[in-house]
Amino acid sequence: MNSILIYIFLGASLAAPIGPVKTVLLNTGLKRGFFHAWAFSLGSVTTDIMYMILVYFGVGQFIDSPLLKIILWSFGCFVLMYTGIENLLTLNKVEMRVKFGKRVRLRTSMLTGFLMSLMNPLTIIFWLGIYGSILAKTAGGSTGHTIIINSLAILSGIIIVDLCMAALSGGARKILSVKVLLITSIISSISMIGFGIYFGIQAYQALF
Repeated sequence: MNSILIYIFLGASLAAPIGPVKTVLLNTGLKRGFFHAWAFSLGSVTTDIMYMILVYFGVGQFIDSPLLKIILWSFGCFVLMYTGIENLLTLNKVEMRVKFGKRVRLRTSMLTGFLMSLMNPLTIIFWLGIYGSILAKTAGGSTGHTIIINSLAILSGIIIVDLCMAALSGGARKILSVKVLLITSIISSISMIGFGIYFGIQAYQALF
């Protein structure tokens, strides 16, 4: 039981830092509410499960190929830069979005979370590095059943953190003023652009 709790805590610790995907998750909660943020996080977790399965079955070398890394860095740069700039250009519509926002389907938010996490190089680095190391460390003295339980515990930790972030951002949307939402949107947009620039630099260095 203690081992499972350790892996849950590990998953929560790894999911807690604010990266590009978490930034968009929080922004989604502020703009559209808890359920959209939660749907976004479920899409992201689906990607985590997919990469976990790939690493578990030893496909890590393929998803770690230099060409694929360049594609992912470049795509991540484009998506984050585009999203961040678009948010900045539509700041004058924040009040309308908060009060009379156009309905967006939950599956759209889920698909966005899936694609953003899928094309996020940091997700691949995480699963190849952290999860790959955990598999290498435990595979020798553990059964396949134990590895699956530990993997599920890591996912549980990630899901708990995502649920908390979705609840916080969704709740904040209801109590914060439009001015505070505007400032928060600016900060998150600049953060997305910053991550986009970072991804672009990584793509350039990998290419040249």
